[in-house]
Amino acid sequence: MPDGSRITREIEDHGPAVAVLPYDPERRVALLVRQFRTPPCFVDGTPSVLEAPAGLREEDDPEACARREAFEEVGLRLSRLEPAGRVWALPGLSTERMDLFLAPYRAADREGTGGGLAEEHESIEVVEIALHDLAAMADRGGIADMKTLCLTQTLRLRHPDLFADLPAGDREA
Repeated sequence: MPDGSRITREIEDHGPAVAVLPYDPERRVALLVRQFRTPPCFVDGTPSVLEAPAGLREEDDPEACARREAFEEVGLRLSRLEPAGRVWALPGLSTERMDLFLAPYRAADREGTGGGLAEEHESIEVVEIALHDLAAMADRGGIADMKTLCLTQTLRLRHPDLFADLPAGDREA
């Protein structure tokens, strides 16, 4: 402790991770994933959580990991990444430090189906959501995942024009 006394604490050693919020600035949508998560199901019966693509780092470079996760989970080949911070996921419990990224993409960058890796039993559903709907979810407390909430709010602060509702004539059917 800062005063020199010694105490015992348990920690979980997860290692470094990344999360990325891919967004299409032309169509004003984001790609998220929905997947089963045991802890929320155990605590309150929530069967799945809507999240930004994320994962533990297998490579030294956080950007390479973010690109890999985006392709595996949502089928996107990302080129540009905007760093959005490096945060402790659970500083009182875990060694996991997460690099956060915003990632603009175009519809042509979607080269795969996503869905995660079968050998990891991820069973991921890819969800495309309008940015103004994502902002409304954040405002009403409807984003349960902290990394996704943080990335959504960062995108809103950096690019507020993307969250304006499109005129009815400009919406896709």
